[in-house]
Amino acid sequence: MLALAIVCSVGVLAPAVAVAQTPSPTQGNVLTLTDALTLARRNNPVLANSVNARRTAAANVRAANGAFLPNVSSSFGGGYREGRQTFFQGQGFGSTNDQLSTDASANASLNLSLGALNDRRAVKAEQEATESDIAAAEVTVRNNVITQYLTALQAQASATLQDTLLATTTAQLQLARARLQVGSGTQLDVQRAEVADGQQRVASLRAHNTAQVEVVRLFQQIGVDPMPGTTLDPNIPAPPTIELQAVLDMAKRANPALGAFKMREESARRQVSSAKSGYYPSLSLSAGVSAFTNRFTNTNLLIDQSRSSIASSRASCIRTEEVRARLQLANNLAACEALAFTPAQEQAIRDSQGKYPFDFTRNPYSVSASLSLPLFNGFRREQQIEQAQVQQRNAQNNTRSQELRVTADVTAAYLQLNTAQQTVTLQEQNVRTARTALSLAQERYRVGAISIVDLVQARGDFERAETDRISAVYDVQRAFAALENAVGRPFR
Repeated sequence: MLALAIVCSVGVLAPAVAVAQTPSPTQGNVLTLTDALTLARRNNPVLANSVNARRTAAANVRAANGAFLPNVSSSFGGGYREGRQTFFQGQGFGSTNDQLSTDASANASLNLSLGALNDRRAVKAEQEATESDIAAAEVTVRNNVITQYLTALQAQASATLQDTLLATTTAQLQLARARLQVGSGTQLDVQRAEVADGQQRVASLRAHNTAQVEVVRLFQQIGVDPMPGTTLDPNIPAPPTIELQAVLDMAKRANPALGAFKMREESARRQVSSAKSGYYPSLSLSAGVSAFTNRFTNTNLLIDQSRSSIASSRASCIRTEEVRARLQLANNLAACEALAFTPAQEQAIRDSQGKYPFDFTRNPYSVSASLSLPLFNGFRREQQIEQAQVQQRNAQNNTRSQELRVTADVTAAYLQLNTAQQTVTLQEQNVRTARTALSLAQERYRVGAISIVDLVQARGDFERAETDRISAVYDVQRAFAALENAVGRPFR
């Protein structure tokens, strides 16, 4: 029994280091870092909101281009007028027949100015700034996902380490009991070993819970619901060798946030030109055409009015010609007798009422052009120019501030990466020393040279050293991700 306990307590150290270095995925779906980043680009809601800004920017560009196209409008209307005369100064006007009418018109206008041209260029610069904002949002989401992925991997590695340490405390408890049975140990050693084993079980339970929580947080960063049974792939490539000046040059060229500030500076410059264009003339062109049609609701009344009018004309003609005949003057009495309301005229009246509502009669069209030159508008142009120039200077200051921020962030991340890489080397040396000390303490406890307290202390030293090594390993990856985030583009 004693020999078995000693073998278990010594042999459990080797798996502790190996598992902590490379956690093995369990059964289930494996989510690689590449898969996580791909899912985040499609599903992260914050990134989706940033991408939506692309549609607004495109609409603004279309509107700016539309300033060089004519504004076209059309109208179509209908009306009804009661058949009642309107009186003015005792005179009656208008028809006594109810009337329906329709009218249509089309108009086009075009305004051309240098301000519209500069506004279009400013909007194009804003569109490019929006694209840079989207790229910056993608970099931020990428960094958040990578950081959380590494945090989840570190939590899983810590949980694996706690499981390994639990096996160690269990073996130590068995060894203490075996020594008590053979008379070389004490009941106090057994109780202390039981306390250490119980505390390690709690630590292992909490470590596994933390690992599960970090995986849930990872899916939150991705933008999808957690998928049960998913494991993470710990095989992340080591950071490549890079030079500080190279990454600084890359950041100045490719950092999307810096690019957005530069584009907004260009937009502000165009706004200044647009404000100054208020001193130049503008050209306005317009054209329009309209048409109408109408009909009376009582066609028979029109026919009766026409018949009465012709009969009145016939009677008046006859009276006139009879007078001429009595005076023995030349007359056209026969022609007057021929005046009559014919069926063809009645049909023409009915046909004329059939044009409603779409057989229009066109009014004369109109075309106009004007050239306007502003002279004085109460210093509003000067005010607009001053405001635009202030915005331009602010944009230049913002660009310079962002350049300094990028330089500082990249330099700090580069130094942090170098420190993290050096820390890993030192922590690995500490782990080797702590592992050797724990093996020696186990052997000395087996032969009764030290107490269980010394053995627990040696195990605690090894746990802290291995935990620090795990943190250092993932700190390197986090520092490299921070450097990529500061530069604004991935290196791998």
